[in-house]
This record gives sequence, C-alpha cells and structure tokens, in this order.
Amino acid sequence: MARGGRSNDWGFPRWRGYGSARDAVTVRLCDRFGCDERGDCPAPKAPNSPERWYFCQRHAAEYNSKWDYFEGLEEAERQQRTQAEQRDNAGYAEAAHYSWAGSGDGSRSADEMRALELLGLESDADFTAIKKAWRDMAKLVHPDVKPGDAEAAKQFHAIQVAYEVLRAAEERREWKG
Repeated sequence: MARGGRSNDWGFPRWRGYGSARDAVTVRLCDRFGCDERGDCPAPKAPNSPERWYFCQRHAAEYNSKWDYFEGLEEAERQQRTQAEQRDNAGYAEAAHYSWAGSGDGSRSADEMRALELLGLESDADFTAIKKAWRDMAKLVHPDVKPGDAEAAKQFHAIQVAYEVLRAAEERREWKG
C-alpha cells in the first residue's frame, strides 16, 4: 500500500528543521485602524482590566505615552504603589553602582557611551578631551551665537546633557578611586 506523496522528513540528514511545519501561522494584526503591521504588544483597554489591545511597537509606544498608571486610585494606594516600584527598582540602581550592564569592558555605562558618541569621541577619551570637544561644539550651536534657531538650541541642549553625564561620571570615578 503506497502513500500519495513522499515527506521531506525521511532519511538522514533531515531536510527540514525539527518542529517546522508547513501549516499557516496565525498572525495577529495591530488593533490600530489602518495599520497592517504585526500586533504583538498587549496594552490594557482600561485600568485593572483583563481585556487587551494588541498593537505594533510604534502604536504601543504612542498608546503608553498617554497612559496614566495611577488613574482611579486613591492617594494612599497611589503612594503605596509608588513606594513598591521604587523599592523594586532600587536593585537596578545598585547594579549601576557596580557598573553592571555597562559598556563592553565595564568602564563606562551605556549613557556615557551615548554621550561620547554625541560628542564624536572614542570610548577611551579622557576628561580633558571631553571638555575640549564640548567647548568646540557648544561654540558652534550656542543660542547666543545662533539666536532664534530652534535646531541649534536643541543641539546645544543635547551637548550640554551629554557633558553633564560625563562630568558626573568623572566625579564618581575620582571620588571612588
């Protein structure tokens, strides 16, 4: 008695990966009207509700930016939840103290690496090079040099924040060491 067709799974080596199938895969689309992307980010429809929307990453970020986690809570319960979150997040702050999850060699944090990239410096730049790069870039986009230029003001603010991150990290290193 012969079968109608031959499977690719006979013999050695296997021609398909283990667990692979030819069946159609059900893909849930984003619940945002008009979006055809994959909706794999659940978002609650209402506070403390088991019902969920399923959005793509872009629409989930937009939805969550307007979300009020404490909506409908009394003041005491709001403070209790805030304290619980701060207590739970204290472990992350402690990990940052030990330079865990930082740059590859552990000498700089991810924020410091982003700040160095913004200033156009390498990861091994010393603080004098950081200060020089900050001054040179600030002279180009300072609001006094380019009055009324919103883009220059935005760049100046980003440069200023990057410098503050690197200065605070340098002060911590001097204090430790």
